[in-house]
Amino acid sequence: MLKRTAAMLAAAAVTITAALTLTAGTASAAARPGVSVTLASTIALDDCSASLVRYPTSRDTDQALMLTAGHCYEGGMPSAGQVLQNVASSRSGTLLDAGGNELGTVQADKLLYATMTNTDVSVYELTDTFASLKSQYGVTPLTISASHPTSGHTIAIPSAYWDRTWSCTLNGFAGTVEEDQWTWHDSLRYGLSGCKVIGGSSGSPVVDTSTGQVVGVNNTINENGQLCTLDNPCEVAPNGTKTEKRGQGYGQETYWITTCLNSSNAIDLTVSGCLLPSGS
Repeated sequence: MLKRTAAMLAAAAVTITAALTLTAGTASAAARPGVSVTLASTIALDDCSASLVRYPTSRDTDQALMLTAGHCYEGGMPSAGQVLQNVASSRSGTLLDAGGNELGTVQADKLLYATMTNTDVSVYELTDTFASLKSQYGVTPLTISASHPTSGHTIAIPSAYWDRTWSCTLNGFAGTVEEDQWTWHDSLRYGLSGCKVIGGSSGSPVVDTSTGQVVGVNNTINENGQLCTLDNPCEVAPNGTKTEKRGQGYGQETYWITTCLNSSNAIDLTVSGCLLPSGS
């Protein structure tokens, strides 16, 4: 997982200056196929990254939403099989503009959903409405795509925590990914060039640059070439064979969330066709 720790922060500080030069170039490359991806509407948490998002069916009068990884939940990483829903929260984050400047603090009062089972995602409800944030800061939330991502598209991963963006090609999908006690399915597989994400980038939105919509949430990379251990995810073939590749990064699909929305735009795990797990 890519939740920021003190050790990660110290290590990343050594390489961040050189990496920023490369990132600027890859971000420009990402913009060419369609939409220019910036840090607009991204949110910096104390140990992770997040973003201000809306569903395709969201209304301006709805409470605003914050998307991050499941393992970024402030109460600790959910165990395998655990699902959290409608839990009181006081999580806050710093909202950024396109240039990475701080606009202000956004505050959550409810964790709508979080899990690390089958996927790795958290969705929070904020105390402000979309309209209120638009009025205060002029921000427009990122839209979560309702469609399965497309292999071969260019993706961008803007991290508010690091004030930088990674970019690469979506290199297909991993049917099953294991890391320590957790298992994820149909994970986004990042191209090895351009998306060597680091601790603190967990929870960043994965944006398809052809549409500007969110297709995933950034969650992990194989750091040391180990097999299926913490911080070293591996892929599991249908026959059970496990393989790893150092530097291989992964994200989790977010269109799953849209399959579970009811007529009130609430996450309802009983909706027919809902892909999010309901827990054990």
